This record gives sequence, structure tokens and C-alpha cells, in this order.
Amino acid sequence: MTPRGLAVVQANRGRVMGYLPQDRPPLGALVSLGFQHVLTMFPATVLVAILTGFDVGVTLFASGLATIVAVLGSRGRIPLYYGGSFAYIAPVKTVADASWGGLQVAQVGVVATGVVNGIVGWLIQRAGKARLDRILPPAVTGAVAVVIGIALAKTAMDMASKHWGIALATLVLTILFSVYLQGRGLWGMLPVLLGAACGYALAAAMGYVDLTPVREAPWFAVPRFQLPAFTAPGAWQAVLAIAPVAIATIPESTAHLYQISLYVDRLAEEMQRPPLRIKELIGLNLVLDGLADVVHGLLGASSGTNYGENNSLMAITRNYSTAVLVAAGVIAMALGFFSKLAALVATIPEFVTGGLAIYLFGVIGMQGIALMMAERVNLFDPRQLAIGAVILVIGIGGNAFEGGNIPVGGVRLPAIATAAVAGILLNLLFLALDGRRAGGRGPAGASSRPAPASAGDD
Repeated sequence: MTPRGLAVVQANRGRVMGYLPQDRPPLGALVSLGFQHVLTMFPATVLVAILTGFDVGVTLFASGLATIVAVLGSRGRIPLYYGGSFAYIAPVKTVADASWGGLQVAQVGVVATGVVNGIVGWLIQRAGKARLDRILPPAVTGAVAVVIGIALAKTAMDMASKHWGIALATLVLTILFSVYLQGRGLWGMLPVLLGAACGYALAAAMGYVDLTPVREAPWFAVPRFQLPAFTAPGAWQAVLAIAPVAIATIPESTAHLYQISLYVDRLAEEMQRPPLRIKELIGLNLVLDGLADVVHGLLGASSGTNYGENNSLMAITRNYSTAVLVAAGVIAMALGFFSKLAALVATIPEFVTGGLAIYLFGVIGMQGIALMMAERVNLFDPRQLAIGAVILVIGIGGNAFEGGNIPVGGVRLPAIATAAVAGILLNLLFLALDGRRAGGRGPAGASSRPAPASAGDD
């Protein structure tokens, strides 16, 4: 390339705002963007800790450490943040409250979940992504992503309903910041932080912020770390009760990786840089997901997963820097010890967080749709249409039951896990019935190219 041509390319890059996974922002941006990640994950992660009974400080510390371990394990290639998972609340609480259980016994099941994820990831690395795509095609992962986002809609609305005026003001300001500040330097990458700050200031001005917990909190406190009770009589029962929920988080984690890969490669294209195709790292991603669960379980926290909310944040801000995720992890770990700062973040009113959640949870669902569009899922194919339809209704409808668990006979099945399993089994049924058709292409594959009539794909 001529010097003039190189100058033109560099000028074009300069007009594209964003960071790819291995880009490192300046220190000031690193800290502010990292704090925005923490703010995004904070409500859900703390809520998981409160609902399961685990120590909040330990949960925040484990969240940050798990994220750093995962980033380092991927050598900075996979930009995902790890926090507490809602999918595990019911089984963890069941074990914790059982006469034979307790929190330390539940931690054994959390560690086992990590082992299950790790084994599945290793098998995928050995077998190859192509085989995974036959079991978890975009019709499944995209629909699961939609379910994850939309199933959380009631949670977001409940939070916002505590004060609709401030919640909607927070929502509208965050959206305006994300749209009209895009491409305007660092400010354009902080719409959620700016929206939260405006909502917080409005709530404080109206007398809805109580700083008493901040004044009463000590400056520093050591979180209550605790080891799992591996030798407890109920340890194996905990494993059997908690580990199978990985059936839900494996498709969820796969969907998150595919989504973020889509957006990363789009930004790389705009920057005239080669695509990173991080979706090819799905096996490694699941191994790291499992490692994150092991970190949570060993320290004294509930099972984790990579966060769709933070994926939404990255898609909105076009910031996929893993250095920023490491900074977020360090901040989260510090919050576990720095009680006043954790108390200050905890004073953010629930309705302010609800305004943010309406946007962030909705973006999760929209990313699932974007994934299916990008992978050219043919929704005129009755097979793919059936898979998506079953997942959506079971996942979203099932989440309307108490605790998001579907009552079937004498058991309660977690809605998202059940929806994912139903989609996977339906896809496997089509594979078994159709056999080796259309050159081995799976019936729920991503191709939009019409096959010959004799192939029977329509």
C-alpha cells in the first residue's frame, strides 16, 4: 500500500470509535469504562447473593476474579464479564435450606457445575465447532438469547415501577446518550454510566437517596470467604441438584459468545482490520465458564455465568476491550473489601436500575434476533420455525410461573433450562429423522440459500 493509501486507511480508522478485544484505552478511560461494567453487573450479582444467602462481598470479589481469570485464560481474546447467575438461584437455595444441606454444601454443587462446563468445553475443543453447531445451531442459541432478555422483562418492569417517573427519565436519557454521543470520544462510550448518574442525581434531589448506610459502613471489611463442604453427607445430593442446570447456561454462554463475536467482527470491518471470529473459541469459552464457576464455588458464592447485560453494554458503547474487563474485575474485587464504596453503589435506587434494565435486558433479546439474522436462520423452514417457537413459548411463558420454574407433576423445572433442552431435543429429532440430507447440512443450520426441491427442505 502506498503512503497516501495508508494515510487514508488510518484516517478512516480514526473516524470509527470503539475498542476491539486486544485494544487498550488510556488509563482514565480504562477506569471509567471498567466502572461502567461494574455498575452494569452490580444489581444482578448482588441480588443473586442476597437471594441465595451468600456474602455480598465474597460474591463481588469472586465475580471480579472470575472475569480476570477468564480474560487471562483466553489471552485477552474473549470479552465477557462473569457475575452471579439467576438460573441457579432455585436449586442453590433449595440445597442451602435443606436439613442435609447449607451454603457450604451448595458450594460443592457450584464447583460441580464448573466441572460439567469444563468437560463439555473440552469435548467441543476435541470434536470441533462444526459438531456443536449441529446440536446448538443459531436457531437454538438465538432463540435462547431472546428468551433470556425477554424473560427478564418483568424483573425490569417491577424495578422501574417503584417510581415510573425517574425510571423512565433514566431510560430515555440513557438511550439518548447512547445514540447521540456515539462517536464522540470517551463520553460516547459511557451512556449507561451517564444515564445512571443522571437518574441518581434526580432521585437524590427528590429525596429518594439515603446515605446513612454509607456513613455507617466501615471503610474496609474482609469478606466472609468459606470453602465448600466436600465431605458433608449431602455433598452428592448437592451435585445432583445443582450441576444439571448447566444444561441451561451452556446454550446461554454459547449465545452470548456468538452475539459478541458478531458485533466485534462488525466493528473490525469498520476499522478495516481483520475479523477476529471469536465464536470459533466456543470450546475454550465453556472451559473458562466452568473455571469461573469453580472460582465462585471455592470462595463462597453462587454459580456464575457471562453476563448478557454487559454484552449489551459493549454492543451499545462499541467497547470490547478485555483490558477494560480486567479493570472492571479489579474494581469489583476492591468493592468486596471497600465497604463504603460498595455501600454507595448500593444506594442507587431500584427504580433507577430498573430504567437501565429495561434498555439492557431488551438489547439482550434484540441481540438474539441479530444473531439469527446474521447467521441467516431460515424462518420459512418449518423445522427452524418450530425450534424457535417452542423455545420462546416455554422459556417466556414458563418464566411467568413462580420463581421462573414450570410445575410438572411433583417437580419444578427451570424455564430457561427447559426451553433450551426442548429446542436441543427437537433439533436432534429432526437430525435423526432427516438423516444425511442436503450434503450433511443440519435441518436447523444457518444457511439461507434455497435447496433444490428434491432435497425436501421446504
